Amino acid sequence: MFKQTTKKKVLTFHQFSRKGWSLFSCLHREVRIGVLGAATLACAAPRLAVASTAVWLPADELADMEAAADTLELGEAQAAATRAPLAAQVAARQVTTFSRADLEAAGITCINDVLKLSAATDVRQRGGFGVQTDISIDGGTFDQITLLLNGVPLVNPQTGHNAADFPVNLSDIERIEILEGAASRVMGSQAFSGAVNIVTRSSAEPCSPLEARVEGGSYGTLRSEARTAWQWGRGWSASASGSYGRSDGATRNSAMEGGKGYAHLGYQAEDLAFDLQAGITANDFGANTFYSAAYPNQWESTRRYLVAARAETKGRLHLAPQLSWVRSLDHFQLIRHSETGENFHRGDVFAASLNAYTDWTLGRTAVGAELREEVIYSTNLGRELSEDQYVGIGGQPGRFYNRRDDRTNLSYFLEHNVVWRQFTLSAGVMAERNNAVDDKFRLYPGVDLSYRPARQWKLFASFEQSLRLPSFTDLWYKSPTQEGNIGLRPEKCSAFRIGADFVHPVATLHLKAHYKRGTNMIDWVMYTPDDIYHATSFSLDSYGAGFDATFNLDALLGAQEKARDPKRAGGLNSRLSLSYAWLGQHRRKGEDYFKSNYALEYLRHKFVARLRHRIVSRLTAEWSLRVQQREGSYLVYENLKPTAETRPYGTHALLDLHLAWKAPHYTLYADLTNLTSHRYFDLANVPQPRFMAMAGVKVRI
Repeated sequence: MFKQTTKKKVLTFHQFSRKGWSLFSCLHREVRIGVLGAATLACAAPRLAVASTAVWLPADELADMEAAADTLELGEAQAAATRAPLAAQVAARQVTTFSRADLEAAGITCINDVLKLSAATDVRQRGGFGVQTDISIDGGTFDQITLLLNGVPLVNPQTGHNAADFPVNLSDIERIEILEGAASRVMGSQAFSGAVNIVTRSSAEPCSPLEARVEGGSYGTLRSEARTAWQWGRGWSASASGSYGRSDGATRNSAMEGGKGYAHLGYQAEDLAFDLQAGITANDFGANTFYSAAYPNQWESTRRYLVAARAETKGRLHLAPQLSWVRSLDHFQLIRHSETGENFHRGDVFAASLNAYTDWTLGRTAVGAELREEVIYSTNLGRELSEDQYVGIGGQPGRFYNRRDDRTNLSYFLEHNVVWRQFTLSAGVMAERNNAVDDKFRLYPGVDLSYRPARQWKLFASFEQSLRLPSFTDLWYKSPTQEGNIGLRPEKCSAFRIGADFVHPVATLHLKAHYKRGTNMIDWVMYTPDDIYHATSFSLDSYGAGFDATFNLDALLGAQEKARDPKRAGGLNSRLSLSYAWLGQHRRKGEDYFKSNYALEYLRHKFVARLRHRIVSRLTAEWSLRVQQREGSYLVYENLKPTAETRPYGTHALLDLHLAWKAPHYTLYADLTNLTSHRYFDLANVPQPRFMAMAGVKVRI
């Protein structure tokens, strides 16, 4: 995974100092290693990872390289899921990463499509191109994960249904990181079952002045996207992107239209870094049977706005203050062009945080704090306002938000990391208080341990406690088909994980198993066949295991030189990836119910196989096979009326193919989805598209 080269200027380190900024000078540069005692990382904000490739090199191998005086190009370090970042060589927890090359090879049309390739991640997509998607990890629900953009939480306290509406374009993405399992002490209170972090490309990296693509295909689908980036002065850089998409939809009343915009401004100096990012999404779509099969003509319009700024000092004490604002707008019609069951919601999340860490004799210590204010104005959610407190609804003359709710969350973080020989220990605690619960601080500790017994092996173990606040929908929502519960308490869990990594030039293997004991777990259930859905809670345990394996076919077949030279390999090395996850649940206590709508409809089995290879010359292909079995069942409707019959989701398999012809300044590609044209249901009564074909071109000027 290291590349020999003599083309670039070489920076030689004979030893690392204890300065926190030491490793900054070697990022994206060739380094001749003299004596390497410990590697550090260039980011003070809590992150899941900072690179797409993790390579652990033990001390004896580093000594061999030093003796040989080889000139090596360092891969970027990868951080563990800690508040005080650590290098990949000593990471104390597993992080799954999809690189930009993975995204391009798979031919994905939206971020949610990438997450489908993770066996531990459940993606239940109601519409195409990321419209109204529920994302969950390790058998949790869509409300139990934290979604982030460059470390900024995209919090939507209204509902997790719209949380995956990422305000960023595909061309902006450098990698996508998935942290499985509870992580409140690192990512905050809502990281109950895991976290997904979208990391954008650095606007300071060398790039074409303009990158653009356009594609079209089945069901009148058209998509276009463009991105540009530039640099000026000393350390200043910027990028901007925009996209537009529309489709007639694969089923009745599923047409969609929308777009995204994203901009980034950055400054890098020896002792200071600064980032400013802003994003927007706008989607209008027919919501055919999305929330109830009794109403097939639903419609929804969503908007999301993000503005965030972060600075970082790089001295002995690393300081990283961050400010963010996220606004989410939702307009829903139960019957399109009708006020029956119509709702308007406006949610605002204001957050201010400070993270700091420093190195000293006994390791690396981090402290942090976050203040988050969540406010919602609605026509359905929250406490009723007096008429003089009404707030006008933008774009709706004469209409007003007549309900409101808010809550303030204050969190403090403390963490310490120790690296000693083959061991890494990361231990910490989050102290959290939310005024919607009470005025008490509660502690949520966690500890991660890794051990490197041999050159290619690393073993992991962790224990974490987490919580998740009910969404405003859980608490307040009321419609002809649903009823919230103002008495819900925060979800809590204790989670245990073990795992192992094996890294070799020919193959990598990641093994993992987990157990989570949960209380006050929130779900929407029907108590009888003719009932509506009620928000309730119960005690639930979940457990599971899985693996991820990747094989470098070029190296396996003895073509190492071709694998090291991407030009000879058409820009894409041949490889086979296999992933599998198995899950189980045990409901300890709770009221009897007829049907669960979310928490108990989990993936018991999910298997993903991906084969990437070159066909001829510049033509490459990636095959993707997904097989999954979902627990639970959906209610059968006849003539828009529910029956007492339920039908299991069962097992289904989907085969996709991405073809690409890659030239220096352009790429021609075709995406063939669901090649067998299999009709299936992955979410109650929402039919998924059969075979779809898309073709397009990407250009780099």
